[in-house]
Amino acid sequence: MHPSAYSLALRYAAALCLAVYLVRQVKKPDRFAGRLFAWLMNGSHASLTDWALAHLEVPEGATALDVGCGGGRTINQLAAKAAQVYGIDYAAGSVAASRAHNQGLIVEGRVHVAQASVSQLPFAEGTFDLVTAIETQYYWPNVQRDMMEILRVLKPGGRLMVVAENYKGARNDAVLGPVMKLLGSSRLSMDDHRALFQAAGYEGVEIAEEWRRGWICAIGTKPAA
Repeated sequence: MHPSAYSLALRYAAALCLAVYLVRQVKKPDRFAGRLFAWLMNGSHASLTDWALAHLEVPEGATALDVGCGGGRTINQLAAKAAQVYGIDYAAGSVAASRAHNQGLIVEGRVHVAQASVSQLPFAEGTFDLVTAIETQYYWPNVQRDMMEILRVLKPGGRLMVVAENYKGARNDAVLGPVMKLLGSSRLSMDDHRALFQAAGYEGVEIAEEWRRGWICAIGTKPAA
């Protein structure tokens, strides 16, 4: 092979490896470079998170859980009202970033962050008043079963909020849809979200949409009895 062609092939191979690595970091940040990605998520998801939390009442003194806590900003937002906030993430990089972002609250004993899967939450039945899941449901192993696992740890009358910045049929679907497919993510329409909540055992499902930005927020309540 001609040296220039060989060099070009190496460059393409390196670019491909880098692209694969970056895609994996978005889905599951590792303990090293992934901490940077988790920190960047705090900024990139800030407007989406603030918009979503405006649709969810956080009772004073509540116990809350953030599933897929990423860089830890949502934990910090919840702690403004909740007495105790727990965060879990299956990625070591996200756990490290969340702990760093909330170090003061962890020292106070008000925030707790652990590495765990949504499929097997390390909490007793009926622990939480509310659970948030922002930009993470895409990657759950079994979405309906995992939502039922969240239902288990909610108190009767407790609420789950799922938030995404892309969904099937969204304004930005033509652009973000192929990217989400590359990440191996599930993509649901508004009707799919409602049906999923109901199938998992939630009631009173509410869905808010920010069409201009392609955002969706779905909230369901655990039956009181």
